[in-house]
Amino acid sequence: MPTERDDRLWRSPGRDMSHLGDLLTEQRNPRSVDIDTMGAAELVDLLNAEDSTVAGAVAREREGLARAVEMVVERFRRGGRLVYVGAGTSGRLGVLDAAECPPTFGTDPEMVRGLIAGGREALVRAQEGAEDRAEDGAAAVRGLGVSADDVVVGIATSGVTPYVFGALEAAREAGSGTVFVCCVPDPEMSLPADVTISPLVGPEVVTGSTRMKAGTATKLVLNTITTCSMILLGKTYGNLMVDLAATCDKLRDRACRIVMETTGVGYGEAADVIGRAGGSVKAAIVMQMAGLAKEDALRLIDASGGFVREALRRHSEES
Repeated sequence: MPTERDDRLWRSPGRDMSHLGDLLTEQRNPRSVDIDTMGAAELVDLLNAEDSTVAGAVAREREGLARAVEMVVERFRRGGRLVYVGAGTSGRLGVLDAAECPPTFGTDPEMVRGLIAGGREALVRAQEGAEDRAEDGAAAVRGLGVSADDVVVGIATSGVTPYVFGALEAAREAGSGTVFVCCVPDPEMSLPADVTISPLVGPEVVTGSTRMKAGTATKLVLNTITTCSMILLGKTYGNLMVDLAATCDKLRDRACRIVMETTGVGYGEAADVIGRAGGSVKAAIVMQMAGLAKEDALRLIDASGGFVREALRRHSEES
């Protein structure tokens, strides 16, 4: 038998939520109104068709994405950080993207951070009410000591998450660069961000379930920001991740194959030169191709802004 709903449990005090049903992310998708009558294959086709629209929505945000990348690179060069802030799926995707930067690009774990409403427990168990407290978002950002050297990216696909708004407001007060990622055309921002990225993926197959298309769009946006930024910092040589942290067998094997690919040596020799380079794939490549000792290779790479291609060009000109 249904019980009377306690208003305190489902409505945030002081918040007028009468307009939330008007949000693009809360609309019903006309193509999925009969999903409860479909079979497995038909459902798979429908979800795949809807997902196929996401890349185009992200592509239409190229100008905002490029501005965000330029802002992040400029702050990284100052020694600053990139901080993602979100709740639920948005927060988990921010933490995920941050966690993948150290093994992929050899970054310090502090360089890209992810904050999620509800803390670490929210990564594995939903803490939905945590998103309603703007003061918690502000406190989390202040707790990191953000400054003008940092960029804070607030992620709220619905455009109405108080935790994210509080975080962005605190970031702006500290002089940080700010980016807002959402999937609605008119986010309810009381304080504008420096850059807003709004891939409009439309209503979800399951109404309001923004872990679907909106989540996919968010992952593409965050991957784009970090990957482009790392490339512009010299973390790749061509399309090879030459700053990877070889912390497992798979990555040690990849490191050897990168040195083999770029220098033409065999597997054993690649492993040997990586060892002599102290595990640095960049240094190993320059040592092998330029015939330099480790210390000289590292100095040349540093003088070239971390770019292997530029280091090799300088060595060629000086030889």
